[in-house]
Amino acid sequence: MFPLLLIFVIFYFLMIRPQQKRVKEHQANIAAVKKGDEVITGGGLRGRATRVTDDEVEVELAQGVRVRAVKSTLTQVINPATKPAND
Repeated sequence: MFPLLLIFVIFYFLMIRPQQKRVKEHQANIAAVKKGDEVITGGGLRGRATRVTDDEVEVELAQGVRVRAVKSTLTQVINPATKPAND
C-alpha cells in the first residue's frame, strides 16, 4: 500500500500541482484583459482588444476589421508595454 501512496504523492507534485498553477495564471491573465492589450484567440488570430465586457472582447484584427470573441477563447494576452526581444 505504501508504494502506491508514494507514487501518487510524487505524481501530484510533479504533474497535477504545476498544471493547476498554470491554469490559475492563465485565468487571471484572461480576466485582466483591458483595452489596448494584444491578444491571441484560440483560432490563432492575433489582434488588439478595443472593447472589453464581462464575458466578451472586441478584437481589431486589421484596420476596420473587428470581431467579437468570448473571453474564454483567448489563449494569450500580450502586454503592449513589453518590447520584443529582438528590438
